[in-house]
Amino acid sequence: MDLGLQGKRALVLSSSRGLGRGVAESLAAEGAEVLLTARSPDRLQAAVDAINAWGKGRAHAFAADLRDQTAAIHQVAVDRLGGIDILVANTGGPPARTAVQVAPDEWTPQFEALVVPVLKLGGLVLPGMVERGWGRIITIASSGVEQPIPNLVISNALRASLAGWSKTLASEVAQDGVTVNLVLPGRIETDRVGELDAANAKVKGKTPEEIAAAARAAIPAKRYGTVREFADVVCFLASERASYITGSMIRVDGGAVRSV
Repeated sequence: MDLGLQGKRALVLSSSRGLGRGVAESLAAEGAEVLLTARSPDRLQAAVDAINAWGKGRAHAFAADLRDQTAAIHQVAVDRLGGIDILVANTGGPPARTAVQVAPDEWTPQFEALVVPVLKLGGLVLPGMVERGWGRIITIASSGVEQPIPNLVISNALRASLAGWSKTLASEVAQDGVTVNLVLPGRIETDRVGELDAANAKVKGKTPEEIAAAARAAIPAKRYGTVREFADVVCFLASERASYITGSMIRVDGGAVRSV
């Protein structure tokens, strides 16, 4: 199936590893030109070099901190790509906390790191998308938006605000050829999930291996997902083929969330 992504221009946030890198690789494999961003220059460049070694599309790197370089990221993307057709809003995960553990002064900096950059970049890329009559804004959130995840109250609370923003925006720009969707990963085999398993193990007095085994047993698919499986769903939502899907939340979780 031709996804119609040849020559499309994509900005993928937090993409030096994990889900963000996987999405950048999937888009480039379909012929899109991609700008990857992250704070680690070395890891970022390694990701770009790997993509350019085999991808149909070309990848670029820009090392920046989302919290205070949003405008710079947008400007570099416009300068290097010539415009932005696809924004994949991926942000790093906040620290693991139970609801009673969160200190009052933690909320504002986490909101500024997790939510504000997405809102700002969405506002920056939108005029060009509307003018061209084509655009994709895809936010990588978490299955915790639909079924709160224990020990991840900051993520559960703040990513839910992105769901409200996305649904509102989707209704406003659908007639302009711009789709706005969220993708909710469940347990995907990444460094981040390994870190969360270790954090949960510490809270529960178990080993990370025991936590991972229990998590797999609770997933109907009986395994963690792969980055490629997740990234390909995002790639489809970014494509021409998904032009009538907007205002939606798509789960990639092996059936873990129990609601329909």
